[in-house]
Amino acid sequence: MSTDNTTYHIPVLLESAVNELDIQPSGTYCDLTFGGGGHSRHILSKLGAEGRLYSFDQDRDTLLNAPDDERFNYVESNFRFLRSALRLRGVDKVDGILADLGVSSHHFDEVGRGFSFRGEGPLDMRMNQRGGRTAADVVNTYDADSLARVLKEYGELDTTWKIASCIERAREKEPITTTAQLVEAVRPCTPKRDESKFLTKLFQALRIEVNGEMEALKMALEQSLKVLKPGGRLVVISYHSLEDRLVKNFMRSGNFAGKVEQDFYGRAQTPFEITTRKAVVPTPEEVARNPRSRSAKMRAATKL
Repeated sequence: MSTDNTTYHIPVLLESAVNELDIQPSGTYCDLTFGGGGHSRHILSKLGAEGRLYSFDQDRDTLLNAPDDERFNYVESNFRFLRSALRLRGVDKVDGILADLGVSSHHFDEVGRGFSFRGEGPLDMRMNQRGGRTAADVVNTYDADSLARVLKEYGELDTTWKIASCIERAREKEPITTTAQLVEAVRPCTPKRDESKFLTKLFQALRIEVNGEMEALKMALEQSLKVLKPGGRLVVISYHSLEDRLVKNFMRSGNFAGKVEQDFYGRAQTPFEITTRKAVVPTPEEVARNPRSRSAKMRAATKL
């Protein structure tokens, strides 16, 4: 098994994120997004012999990155099943949870997975290769209104009805089955100046829809309240405003609207104490080393 895999994915905010977990040597921790294993290895380096780490990933490819360490437990599962997966392994409560919501560099670089608009590959985008719906299914079967909704909500794009119309016209001639065909289909409505930014948002929106990412994040955050011990840490690294808004609101209030409930006496009922006063972002040096980290924002909180 691999012992180091920075080619698969360079972990973002490595020191900051693991420091925020405030690792107890005999504690039990979860890495919800194992990927290349960078964060997991750093957690293991701070654990003692009694410590345990449960690392989740729904992409079976990542098993190749698993360290040979008896304290390490690989959980082949989407993190939306956090609580039930832990219970299945006899774990009721944990001392800390880390989630790095970014897509592994491996996924972007592996043309055959269809996550990148650079190169030509099948329009897939499934994190779990055994899953059902692909990005090709979305662009070829959703009606214009549904496509526009996905692009607006998850890509935060403008004139999404125009983009949806471009896709509809293209698929009437032939099904859109590759990344290059999709890029060509939306060319008439792709801005000349910000082509890369536009396509990044387009592919992001489809990826989020295909993998049900926002729903999975909500489920994992809600379950974190049930599995974290009092004093346990929740650390989340997000990469776009939709994710960050959900995380920020949840840490502040315990709900996704961000509304702090009050008890009968008017005292705020908050399940967390926020430990990062504002979002932590990578240093210029880290961005220079790893440009894909540039949009990362980390937030951390302690369960009360």
